[in-house]
Amino acid sequence: MLLDTYEQNGLLLNMNFKEPAATGLTGYRGELVLKPGEVADNAGRRKPPEAVLKAVVMLAGADKLALVAGLLDDAADLPLFFALYGQDVAAETKLVFFVANLPKPALVNQGEFSCELVPLPEGIVWNELVDMVYLEKSDFKGQTSGEKINTVYEAFAGYQAKSPLMSWEEVLAGRIEHKRETRGAL
Repeated sequence: MLLDTYEQNGLLLNMNFKEPAATGLTGYRGELVLKPGEVADNAGRRKPPEAVLKAVVMLAGADKLALVAGLLDDAADLPLFFALYGQDVAAETKLVFFVANLPKPALVNQGEFSCELVPLPEGIVWNELVDMVYLEKSDFKGQTSGEKINTVYEAFAGYQAKSPLMSWEEVLAGRIEHKRETRGAL
């Protein structure tokens, strides 16, 4: 399975879960390395990653990704995702990236793939993703965590992005200064 390969290569961080979602599909929530840290010593251990996709909601088959959603602090990090995982993206893969430093939503093409960029200065990726496809708490009743991700993926079948198509240059030029506040115990 594709997610097993990612895990063996140290690309999955702070894993909440990785479990079967539907026949042939596996769901994952956690973080995804976008730019691994440098090799720190002769044993091959690495420094912490330089960039990560946070609050990831992912669904993967044996060799292709079906759904990827997560939070980017900076829209400029999006090409890092495609550099590392582009070979695992298919034309039908649903790609939704929530971005802290964008003032308005955009639909952007990265090579042959289209992805939706949604501003998220505050909030939780899972909640926003569920709202995008008009699901409610009752839609997930009795499901495992992996099955819930599959339910979101299936809801995307009828989803049409409302974001305007923008060039990558327009997206980068439109970025704003924004830093998400960390909440929780210190």
